[in-house]
Amino acid sequence: MAQSGNIILLITHSGDFFTIDRVAEAISKKGARPFRFDTDKFPLEVQLKAQFAQFKSSHRLEYGSYSISTEEVQAVWMRRIWTPDLGQELDPQFQEACIRESQATLSGFWDSLRSARWVDDLERIKAADNKQRQLRVASEVGLTIPQTLITNNPEEAREFFQQVKGKMVTKLLTALSHSMEYTSFFLYTSVVKEEDLADAGSLRYCPMVFQEEIPKQLELRVVFVEGNLFVGALDASVYKKSKVDWRKPGVEVGAWQHHEMPEEIVARIKALMAKLGLLFGALDFILTPSGEYVFLEVNPVGEWGMLERDLELPISQAIAETLVSQ
Repeated sequence: MAQSGNIILLITHSGDFFTIDRVAEAISKKGARPFRFDTDKFPLEVQLKAQFAQFKSSHRLEYGSYSISTEEVQAVWMRRIWTPDLGQELDPQFQEACIRESQATLSGFWDSLRSARWVDDLERIKAADNKQRQLRVASEVGLTIPQTLITNNPEEAREFFQQVKGKMVTKLLTALSHSMEYTSFFLYTSVVKEEDLADAGSLRYCPMVFQEEIPKQLELRVVFVEGNLFVGALDASVYKKSKVDWRKPGVEVGAWQHHEMPEEIVARIKALMAKLGLLFGALDFILTPSGEYVFLEVNPVGEWGMLERDLELPISQAIAETLVSQ
């Protein structure tokens, strides 16, 4: 069954829930048509067709009983792109090649949507996801950032440990998992002890991020949607004795609370997002006991469902409005 006109393409995966449904519902209420594309279902359950002729090209996607052409797509929500699930029947020796070809085909499909409005554009997401760039730009717009060292030199890590008086944490530059659900495949922010640095020779295989440990009163998740901010806060005292990172499994973090950011911090966040060229982002901050807001990072495709669920913040409506309005 073909749908026509005013289509909003939602790029996600088959395990996605809650946020995707909320945004789709909000889009429908605004009179547009959401079309969910579970990227892990391509190519087994989703068909893509691209045709090229002189001065003309066309692209069509078929998923279940629904079919759309890229010309019908008004806007795209880039929620998640997942690795294709090719099942168990395909010979393992062909898996890698088939996945590579499927991803190349998807790249061409994304290009065919270049005239649509993206939240957000893939190239901007990729550029903005660079954590070192984030820290640089955040500092440039006046946000406070933690002292940070990224190195594969063990001696420099030991020197930095002394510099921050033994109050140091480590984390990855890249995320291994993106989900509202807990998973063991995500390396969370962890405290570094002096004995951990005694034999840090493995750094030569993989550089790491070291930061000063910031004292916490509140941890803040700030969701930015085209100039609008939605903020949730966690009382850090609830879990500070057991874990450093509230996202770790098994951590009782208490209830999310409403929080209002000072106007000058809001202005700096808007300046940061403008420089990164993003319409959407989930930012993490720490509010220290002395009242200072410290920027940690921004995830261009970060999670926010817990804030809408627990605090009834209308984030899905804001995303839908950004997608539907031109």
